[in-house]
Amino acid sequence: MNLIDVYIQEVTRRLPEKNREDIALELRSTIEEMLPDHYSEEDVKSALQKMGDPVVLASGYRDQPMHLIGPRYFDIYVSLLKMILPIAAVVAFISVIAEYISGFNDEEAIINVVLDIIGFGIWRIIEVGIQTFFWFTIVLAVIERVDKDKDSLPLSAAFKKWTPDDLKNISYIPKQKAISKYEMFFCLMWTAIWATLYFYANQLIGIYEGGKDGLTLAAPAFNQEILLQYWPIVAAIIVFEIALTLYKFINGQWTKRLAIINAIHELIVTVTLTIILLTPNILTPEFVAYKASFIYFDTWLIAVIIIIFIIFAVINAVNGFRKARTTEKE
Repeated sequence: MNLIDVYIQEVTRRLPEKNREDIALELRSTIEEMLPDHYSEEDVKSALQKMGDPVVLASGYRDQPMHLIGPRYFDIYVSLLKMILPIAAVVAFISVIAEYISGFNDEEAIINVVLDIIGFGIWRIIEVGIQTFFWFTIVLAVIERVDKDKDSLPLSAAFKKWTPDDLKNISYIPKQKAISKYEMFFCLMWTAIWATLYFYANQLIGIYEGGKDGLTLAAPAFNQEILLQYWPIVAAIIVFEIALTLYKFINGQWTKRLAIINAIHELIVTVTLTIILLTPNILTPEFVAYKASFIYFDTWLIAVIIIIFIIFAVINAVNGFRKARTTEKE
């Protein structure tokens, strides 16, 4: 077997048809110049070893990269992917909730609906995540191959070559003050969950009993008509929470202003919740009667809920100010 012919074949078969003949002649000439007049098989192996792996050598002749996402776009690719995937996951989960709520059948066990939402929600998140990853990867791969600039240096977020002036537009964020993408993801997810529980409390929250058809809601806990009386305030809080999460995303770190806004949010939520829970007849008669053996059960339950929310609100507000004051140690 002629090792030189095989080596040239391994290089040229990875190249466009129109370029193979010229490159084959060039390679043969280069290899022959490296060999002595009366060469042996060992001399050929030594020369081919110096030429290197045919795959690597072929990549040097190609006009297009042999990788899907190269170093020029990889940092942009990863950064944008980390930003897009959590948003897509939240939208996917909210869409599942909306589908089940809109098609809800009163005869179906609520707990089964909740379990279906969780199961299909996870599956939808995975499905949307895979599709988002696939199409975003394809778009970046196409952009990289359309780019005629042969420079392999990574691009900045503005799709330009990095310069020291780019540092002027970047804020230094100590690790303790940074707001992670996962934190914002769970904030949006929590908003979607509690909003669903609030507007469908009479179908989701209460005392469940087991039966032939599984768990059924025996006694709804909250009077839905009273809850809906406060819907404008609750809707405003939902918008406030989403705006606060987006502000966290844009800001990227805890600051005094963000901590103040976060504390105001916690105050508004706590006050609103307290007013709603202290509204007369907020608990349904069926729910109160179900636990009639407990003296002042409804009063104690409402008090415990309010106290728990106050504790968590204070902790969340204090943590915001603590992180805003944190400075990175030298």
